[in-house]
Amino acid sequence: MWPYWVLFLIPAYLAIVRLRPNLQSKPGYRRDDWPLLWKSIFIFLIFFIGFRHEVGGDWENYLEMLHSYTDTLNARGDFLYQDPAFVLLNQLSVKTDLGIYLLNFISAIFFTFGLTVFCRAQPRPWLALAVAVPYLITVVAMGYTRQGVAIGVAMMAMASLSQGRIIRFVLWIALASTFHKSAIILLPMAVLANTKQRIFTFVWVSVTGFLLFALMLQETLSFLMAGYLEDAMQSSGAAIRIGMNAVPATLFLLFRKRFQLSAQQHSFWSWMSWSALLLAGLLAVSPSSTAVDRIALYWIPLQLFVLSRLPNALGQRDGSNLLWVVVVVIYSAAVHFVWLFYADTAFAWLPYQFYPWVWVWQ
Repeated sequence: MWPYWVLFLIPAYLAIVRLRPNLQSKPGYRRDDWPLLWKSIFIFLIFFIGFRHEVGGDWENYLEMLHSYTDTLNARGDFLYQDPAFVLLNQLSVKTDLGIYLLNFISAIFFTFGLTVFCRAQPRPWLALAVAVPYLITVVAMGYTRQGVAIGVAMMAMASLSQGRIIRFVLWIALASTFHKSAIILLPMAVLANTKQRIFTFVWVSVTGFLLFALMLQETLSFLMAGYLEDAMQSSGAAIRIGMNAVPATLFLLFRKRFQLSAQQHSFWSWMSWSALLLAGLLAVSPSSTAVDRIALYWIPLQLFVLSRLPNALGQRDGSNLLWVVVVVIYSAAVHFVWLFYADTAFAWLPYQFYPWVWVWQ
């Protein structure tokens, strides 16, 4: 269990000792612009996530999926109706005989890059990373590989939208949808969040959404409806996970005037907050908690955004606000502790095993 605590304590410590917020922070897509410490953390996370061994609740499912692919792209010719980018990663892993470790390693690169870009776009990037560890990194990236990649790419989209780059946001979401189709649920946010050129944005997003739906989602919609809703699939802990999004959503809506945001950011994160609360209400009436739970995964970045900015919203706008930083760190540590010790599925993550180390001792 100690590797998971090391994973958390590194950014938590840095969040506390590096208190001065950077209110002019912007997403850095070029690694040349990253300080050495961020480059080191980036590499560490890739190896920690990508070279895990028999870690995650869906480990066996991903192994079965990997073994189901052959040398052909798809014998039935319905390549696009699957998750095409993830299919290609599976087939590359099969052809190179590197198996699930290459699949996880490449997936970890996509996820970690998106996470790093998103965190570095926040005034307190280390605090955002500490908030990400207990669930987004530990559970999602290391358990739900496909959606982990999609969320990583979606975070690059969100960072782009914060700069008012609507087209880039749409393209990133389109790419995320090739790893997991459910990412398309974020596409309407481009229209809702845009404060200028709404008609142009509506047309652009509608055309893109229609093409994505026609190419990838239409054939599988009935399958998803049957699998989740008609079979009334349930997920233990769904209410807690969705509640973890509802808490920062409520805080943001209550104190949003104290958050120092551009008009674009203010609009986008307001809509994200309202929709997070809508998902909480939807959970109460949906026949399948699993369906709502899977959608709500894309709202996890709301936790990083709000909680990392909360010290400045509740304390001095440009101050160190040590007390509020510590409060957020303690809250995140509590989430980490409860999940590791009390989650029904935590056994699938314990103990953490690092493949190169396991391979040496086999």
